[in-house]
Amino acid sequence: MLLVGFWLGGEAGLLTLAAAATVGFALSVWRKQMMAQPDDGGTAEELASEAWFVANLDRLLADGVTHGRTTVCFVLMFDDLTVLADRNGRLALDRVIRRTGERLGRALREGDVVAMLPGNGFAVSLAPTRRFDLESAVQMAARLLAAVNAPLVIDDLTVHPSLSGGFCLADRAPALLGASLLHAAWAAADEALRHGPAALRAFQPELVRRRADRAELRAGLEAALDEGHIRPWFQPQVSTDTGEITGFEALARWQHPERGIIPPSEFLPLAEDTGLSERLGEVILYGALSALNRWDKAGHSIARVSVNFSGVELRNPRLPDRLHWELDRFALSPDRLTVEVLETVAARSDDDVIVANLARIAELGCGIDLDDFGTGQASIVNIRRFAIRRIKVDRCFVTRCDTDPDQKRMVAAILSLCEHLGLETVAEGVETPGEHVTVAQLGCGHVQGFGIARPMAIEDTFGWIDRHERARQHATPFG
Repeated sequence: MLLVGFWLGGEAGLLTLAAAATVGFALSVWRKQMMAQPDDGGTAEELASEAWFVANLDRLLADGVTHGRTTVCFVLMFDDLTVLADRNGRLALDRVIRRTGERLGRALREGDVVAMLPGNGFAVSLAPTRRFDLESAVQMAARLLAAVNAPLVIDDLTVHPSLSGGFCLADRAPALLGASLLHAAWAAADEALRHGPAALRAFQPELVRRRADRAELRAGLEAALDEGHIRPWFQPQVSTDTGEITGFEALARWQHPERGIIPPSEFLPLAEDTGLSERLGEVILYGALSALNRWDKAGHSIARVSVNFSGVELRNPRLPDRLHWELDRFALSPDRLTVEVLETVAARSDDDVIVANLARIAELGCGIDLDDFGTGQASIVNIRRFAIRRIKVDRCFVTRCDTDPDQKRMVAAILSLCEHLGLETVAEGVETPGEHVTVAQLGCGHVQGFGIARPMAIEDTFGWIDRHERARQHATPFG
């Protein structure tokens, strides 16, 4: 298959096929039969340091010039460590990293070297060989894919690790230096992460510029928060019975002065990487509560606003007190704020701080929505423990529910469960009138999605509310 891609499309065709395959790159334990190591190279059971790995690459590249041999550098990164940790716990995450490394190590040859990189990433160099081309690199990735994709059983928990990777052939590195080869593979891995999960990218010169752009965004993130370039946009939720606006969800948007709107998929991971998740949460919460005050003053009856809270925020024992203080500051009753919790977070039953925080937030009077329902492992017990008020049916079930019988049955099953548990429901990602009608007829209480309205700046909500209310007076309710 790979040869066909190469013959028909050359290198571009081969890379297209490679990108379509999910792939991980190798982690291996050091072997006693490996080449002699410096003092900090590690034992047979350890991973090398980044500094030793680079020095070893320098030696391989220098020897390659003399003896006509070459190598390739891979960088392997977990697609979403935060979700993995939220879903399974930090201790389980550490075991997943170790076990994944053991599996991949068994797929490698003697002489292959692996090092730990910052952020729980890994760098791999293969033993020197006479020839190693693009096709060979992709084939190696395909072989390692079989090792990384199998589920892991950690105690009684089944975990599905997902890794993305990048690689660079020695003769394609910007310079014949170990650091240059590693950074080229790292840039390719960064690009793969942006297109994941489980994506693969080969190094191309333009990736260096893209990585530099992301580094610039990372550096400017804190300033953007301080200067008001990041703020909430609002997407309405409406009743399927009456068409009434029942609330808005606050969604973070970055209005960059030069690049325009930067999507959340680009800067939310940067906020986590730089430890700015809580600062971002403060900005969005402030903007959301300010919006409620502005709607009230304009005479609009908006019952509540929903705000997403990250796992980092929910683990902060001071969160309930902060919410109480902010609500008092804006003279708002607690029932007008809804805290959205990802199902991956609610699936955790071993984090006592999150459990206690959500209990206190519910006692305060705030609503709690379970977001992306159906995509994680939340149990009914945890739904009760966390005092969930409303379930948000994920868009992956809502899409084509009006034309796909399987989708429709799935949505019906979720809504039936919620009805028996006495939970309200919101269908996310409603984009067509047919989907709107279908979820309404199945008994879903609220809808949200592009079919209702796209997220908008606070200034644009006033006109939209006026237009929606006028249209509602002449519309026939769904259902």
